[in-house]
Amino acid sequence: MPAMQVRLGAFSAALVLAATLSTTAFAQKKYDAGASDTEIKIGNIMPYSGPASAYGVIGKTEEAYFRKINAEGGINGRKINFITYDDAYSPPKTVEQARKLVESDEVLLIFNSLGTPPNSAIQKYMNSKKVPQLFVATGATKWNDPKDFPWTMGWQPNYQSESQIYAKYILKNHPDAKIGVLYQNDDYGKDYLKGFKDGLGTKASMIIIEDSYEVSEPTIDSHIVRLKSSGADVFFNITTPKFAAQAIKKNAEIGWKPLHFLNNVSASIGSVIKPAGFENAQGIISSQYFKDPTDPQWKDDPAMKAWNEFLDKYYPEANRADASVMYGFIVSQGLVQVLKACGDNLTRENVMKQAASLKDFEPLGLLPGVKVNTSPTDFAPISQLQLIRFKGEAWERFGDVLSSDVGG
Repeated sequence: MPAMQVRLGAFSAALVLAATLSTTAFAQKKYDAGASDTEIKIGNIMPYSGPASAYGVIGKTEEAYFRKINAEGGINGRKINFITYDDAYSPPKTVEQARKLVESDEVLLIFNSLGTPPNSAIQKYMNSKKVPQLFVATGATKWNDPKDFPWTMGWQPNYQSESQIYAKYILKNHPDAKIGVLYQNDDYGKDYLKGFKDGLGTKASMIIIEDSYEVSEPTIDSHIVRLKSSGADVFFNITTPKFAAQAIKKNAEIGWKPLHFLNNVSASIGSVIKPAGFENAQGIISSQYFKDPTDPQWKDDPAMKAWNEFLDKYYPEANRADASVMYGFIVSQGLVQVLKACGDNLTRENVMKQAASLKDFEPLGLLPGVKVNTSPTDFAPISQLQLIRFKGEAWERFGDVLSSDVGG
C-alpha cells in the first residue's frame, strides 16, 4: 500500500508539473487575429491611383522593406505578410478596404495608411474594433488623442506644429508681410491653416487672402492667378505633391515671386521640385525631419549608405530623389521596432502598449537630434523639424532643430 501511494504521489506531481509547463508555455505566447508562430499579418491602404498617387511609392518602399526583414529571418522568427490595397485617396474606398483588411484578411493591425481624409473616415471604425491604426501617414493633430482614440497613433510632426514654425519665422523676419494661403479643402488643409493662424496670433490679419481647392480639380492655375492679384508677397502653399508642382510652375509662368512656404509633405525633390523645374523653385522654404537623399552632405553617412544598399537589393527601381521613399524606409523601422518589443505577446493591446513606449528611438535616416518618443499620454512620436531653403538642386538646412508640443 505505501508503494502504491508513492507511485500515485509521483504521478500527481508529474501532472502538476505538466500543467505548470503547459500554463507557462501558454503564457509565453499570446496571439490575436493576424499573428501566429510563423506569421504577422499587417494591413495597409495607399493611394496607388488618384490625385495623391505620388505617395504610392511609400507603400512600395514598405513592401520592399518587409521583404528585407523576412529575408533576414523575420521578427522573432515570424515573417511579415504585408497586405496593401489602393483607395485612390477616396474616403469611402478607404472604409471598404479597412473592413476588408480587418474582417476578411484578419490583419493584426493597419499600418501607415495615407491621408487625413481617408484615415478620418476609418478612425471610429478602427477604434470600435480595437484594431491598431498605427503610425498613420498624415500629420494631422487629431491623431494624438489617446484618451478618445487609444487605437490610433500618428508618426510624423503634426501639421499645426509645422505651420506655427513658418508663422513665427514670418513674424520675426517679415513683420509687414501680406500673406496669401492656398489650402486643400479638407481636414488636412484646414489643420495646417489653423496652426498657421494660431502661430500668427494677433497678427492673423496679415493673411489677406485664403483660397481653397478640391482634390477633384484637374489644375489649380486659376487659384494661383487669384492669389497673385490679391497683392500678397508671402505665399503659404498647403498642397499635396501634384498640386504643389502645379503651383510652383504657375508662379513662374505668371511672374509671381512671393516668399514661398511649401508644406513638408510636398517637399520631395523627386515628385514635386524636379517636375516643377529647379529654376522655378529657388528660395522656397519648407521643413524636414529626415535626411534629404539628394543632399551631398549625406553621401558618406552610414544611414544613407544603408538606405542605398537596401534599395539596391530590394527596390532598385525606386526614385532616390523622392523623399517619400526615405519616409517609407524610416516608418517601416518604427513598426519593426514595435513588433520586436512585443516578443511573443502579439495581441493588439500589446502592440499599442509597445508603440506608446518608444524612448529616444533613432531609426536610420532621421536628422541629427531628431528622436522618436511616445508615452501612453502622448501619441506624437516625432515632434522636431528644421527649416530648409531650396538652392540650386537641393535643400539647404538653416537654423536649429525646432520642437513644438502643439497637440501634445
